[in-house]
Amino acid sequence: MRIAYLVNQYPKVSHTFIRRELQALEAGGVEVLRYSIRRVAEPLADPADQAEEQKTRFVLDGGPQGLAAAIARQAAVRPAGFARASALAAQVGFGSERGLAIHGAYLGEACVLVEWMEQAGVDHVHAHFGTNSATVAMLVEALGGPGYSFHVHGPEEFDKPFLISLGLKIERSRFVCGISSFGRSQMYRRVAYEHWPKVQIVRCGVEPSFLEGDGRPFPEAPQLVSVGRLSEQKGQILLVEALGRVKKEGLDFSLVLVGDGEMRAEVEEAIRRNDLEDRVTITGWASGAEVREHILASRAMILPSFAEGLPVVIMEALGLGRPVLSTYVAGIPELVVPKENGWLVPAGSVDALADAVREVLATPTETLIEYGEAGRRAVLERHDVRVTAASLRALLDAYVHD
Repeated sequence: MRIAYLVNQYPKVSHTFIRRELQALEAGGVEVLRYSIRRVAEPLADPADQAEEQKTRFVLDGGPQGLAAAIARQAAVRPAGFARASALAAQVGFGSERGLAIHGAYLGEACVLVEWMEQAGVDHVHAHFGTNSATVAMLVEALGGPGYSFHVHGPEEFDKPFLISLGLKIERSRFVCGISSFGRSQMYRRVAYEHWPKVQIVRCGVEPSFLEGDGRPFPEAPQLVSVGRLSEQKGQILLVEALGRVKKEGLDFSLVLVGDGEMRAEVEEAIRRNDLEDRVTITGWASGAEVREHILASRAMILPSFAEGLPVVIMEALGLGRPVLSTYVAGIPELVVPKENGWLVPAGSVDALADAVREVLATPTETLIEYGEAGRRAVLERHDVRVTAASLRALLDAYVHD
């Protein structure tokens, strides 16, 4: 079986779970080709991502001229398929947030890909995210290329299901994967009951290096860590405000913010405003090995998100035996259980977040270790990448016939 993975931007710092998944499929005997619409602008710090970049073909490397040439060839070679795909692109583009012109570009991208996939003998396309990559995969199929499936992660797909024609993409797919029960329920809402059986749960997987420590003792220093893009939806500014309150009470702590992003300047200003320059450090982009080290050096991982699917970093922290403080959002409560492996607070509440941080800092080391071990057991059961890739392989075997 020869599978094409299609992602808008691959490899990407925040999408290492995709790399883990496709590599686990390869280890199980599936041949996987990598296709990305565009190159990633941010630097690739992880050598594994750098290696993946060398294996990936990028659709937009050919520029507008490449898209135009592919459109002309497909219109001539398969006029019926091109007419069908053009009508579908217009249907999806009309009333969408991106507009008809952008969907014309998606059609061009599909024309490039259908040629590449035909030459490579691709049997099936699996896209990650239900946004533009799934749109292009759907247009590839309409042109006469292989059938497709896709992973829906959230929250973006759930914020604008009609603008991205999520229901239509599900209906035309061979199958579709949610990463949590919550995610599957949101897809059930967008299609008729007859399509529900093709909506399956295939969870994100954690690679083996995040499922074991390195023998060091559980840290005694009151260091906390938060890993994620510095953006509004991750809520780091509210965490800084909560820590400002905690500092005024004389409690000892430090926080490492691992990541970078569009709100870095605002986060840095919040750190200054709350007089936390000596307590909070921003690392910038980090490799997987560096993320692992920062988690192991901390007593708990905090992710005060406003919107999510089910963050992989929560799986990684629990897999390493570190309890997690997060929010009652989307699929997070399916993994983080209060008083069992962590703490949950209402999203957007600085008061609740400050109270939870105080509780984390006051929790004895023995209890934190118990929480971490409970979290590790849950991750081993549900999120070992070898197990999740086997779930995806079973769907491919059931729905794809090469």
